Amino acid sequence: MTGGLRRFLEPAVRPAPGERCELCTEPVGAGHGHVIDLESRAIMCTCRGCYLLFTHTGAGGKRHRAVPTRYLHAPRFPAGSTLWESAGVPVRMAFLFHNSVQGRTVAFYPSPAGATESLLPLDTWTELLDTQPAFASIAPDVEALLISKNDFGYECFLVPIDACYELVGLVRLHWRGFDGGSAAHEAIDGFFADLRERSEVVADG
Repeated sequence: MTGGLRRFLEPAVRPAPGERCELCTEPVGAGHGHVIDLESRAIMCTCRGCYLLFTHTGAGGKRHRAVPTRYLHAPRFPAGSTLWESAGVPVRMAFLFHNSVQGRTVAFYPSPAGATESLLPLDTWTELLDTQPAFASIAPDVEALLISKNDFGYECFLVPIDACYELVGLVRLHWRGFDGGSAAHEAIDGFFADLRERSEVVADG
């Protein structure tokens, strides 16, 4: 499990008011930005100035990058079945992103033990992006495709990578027993309901 994931396994996934930027120690409050360390995958809470410093590719010696804040939603995403069939995802949700340090696309699914990596066939990432043009501009390292399987098929979100880490934390925090229990399912359903509210809906590919 990466350091970026560990910070989201505690109940409080947002720092309390009065905490400080992890880069310059300036105070940060609610609504602060996040910067990711591309090598360790650690996510750092930052003040506005430090966040803006790393919004451009190549800033910070190419090691740090600001996490964007856009959310897109494709309510129907039939291509999700490709991922489930080829990667063998055993649960109803998974996220994928391109890891530029490793030079490959990786896929994970939330589990009671944390984020579990799933083997991803080489062409899967390209196939998923080709089916939804609105997702073609996804940024490596800091944005992910979060795919959820439901009773009607699949839906897909383009989200900041920290949203995926938050979901992993929710699953690990609330999951009980074999099926997770009602508290886990309520937390997961609430998470996706919030995503739908904040996301811009994109046209079918």
